[in-house]
Amino acid sequence: MTTETKAAPAAEQDLRGERTVLTGKVTSAKMEKTIVVEVQRLVQHPKYRRVVRISKKFYAHDETRQAKTGDTVRIVASRPLSKLKRWRLKEILTRNTSADLRGHGAAQ
Repeated sequence: MTTETKAAPAAEQDLRGERTVLTGKVTSAKMEKTIVVEVQRLVQHPKYRRVVRISKKFYAHDETRQAKTGDTVRIVASRPLSKLKRWRLKEILTRNTSADLRGHGAAQ
């Protein structure tokens, strides 16, 4: 009986499939364990056929608070964590060094 219960979660995970992964730029990291990620995509306009840049903001959970404003990050879909948060931080792809320099320049 124990072998049946152990095999069931693996089968459920296969049925669920892969989670959606998005890449974007952190626009705000001022909240507790929450970041705002702006994801841009290119869409063709239905009438004029011109390629238009569309951006959307997602609230993502950052448990260790390691992402800073301006970083390029990868987020993954998850269960609802709050009213607005449906994403988790997966990894930080590139760090923004100009945000650190701008902060020191304003203090002087």
